[in-house]
Amino acid sequence: MGDVVESGAQERAVAARYEAFAVHYEEGASPAYAEIARELARDRAVLDLVCALPEGNKRQPNLLLASVRYLGGPVESWARLRPWLVEHWESVRAVVLERSTQTNEVGRLACLLPVLASLPGPLALVEVGASAGLCLYPDRYRYSFDGAAPIGPAESGVVLECATSGRVPVPERVPEVVWRAGIDLNPLDVRREDDVRWLRALIWPGGAEGERTERLMGAVRVAAADPPLMVAGDLVEQVEAVVRRAPWEATVVVMHSAVLPYVPKDRVAAFVEAMGRLSGHWVANEGWRALPEWARVRPPREDDFTLALDGRVVGYTGPHGRRVAWAG
Repeated sequence: MGDVVESGAQERAVAARYEAFAVHYEEGASPAYAEIARELARDRAVLDLVCALPEGNKRQPNLLLASVRYLGGPVESWARLRPWLVEHWESVRAVVLERSTQTNEVGRLACLLPVLASLPGPLALVEVGASAGLCLYPDRYRYSFDGAAPIGPAESGVVLECATSGRVPVPERVPEVVWRAGIDLNPLDVRREDDVRWLRALIWPGGAEGERTERLMGAVRVAAADPPLMVAGDLVEQVEAVVRRAPWEATVVVMHSAVLPYVPKDRVAAFVEAMGRLSGHWVANEGWRALPEWARVRPPREDDFTLALDGRVVGYTGPHGRRVAWAG
């Protein structure tokens, strides 16, 4: 009886998770994913398959659906996906267990740029949860704020557009970056075809898919031409050692976006303690629930991220970097 009750509770929890993500996908202009997530939440047989995965992030909708795309499965509708998913479940399960959600959305750099450009340079960047390290190149991309003429290197093939509100300190130039390093449990290498295919699979289908894919591939070319230092390991265990490798004459900046929800709460607390010992600066761009104790942490728009410098909230940003509102 106890096993049955526990199984039912797990199914309800997974169903609720997929229902919540259906709303998230609708807000992110991915109607196909929204339909799939909602229908999966109501399908007892498929829920049983998902519940057989390890608890936690391995049951996440983003990871499951990216695994389907990675294998070439159909994601345009539940009617097409369901029979394919059941037939190919063991292959999907293998990808889910091997991979993790590692979206490298370089568009978020447009929201981080006002903070990065305000710091004394040159900069040494350390990104935790870096995936393939594509966000370690704020100096190699171009940026257009509120439709103005872009700043950044004219030869760059990546242009990031961002709308501002409030007193955003829009920079006149990109910062100078002299050193860059990434930390990830499983770093991706943009010189490997399979890793790039995984990054593409993580992009949601929908109206913004083409633009995001083009942006991703432009950033992949930038990183492949000058790969960053990538360190495999836990962010808490590695961050201080990696920071010590930065050149002494540079201002160290530890940065991250949409990473902490994938980190256990006790590790988040340990990471915050490590940032308190940091000789340099800390730039965080996260959902407000990751660090709920901060003042003014909750954004006016529930789906936005909260942008902070050294533990002080300075703004609120769109999930994919298309807007930033200043908190001051």
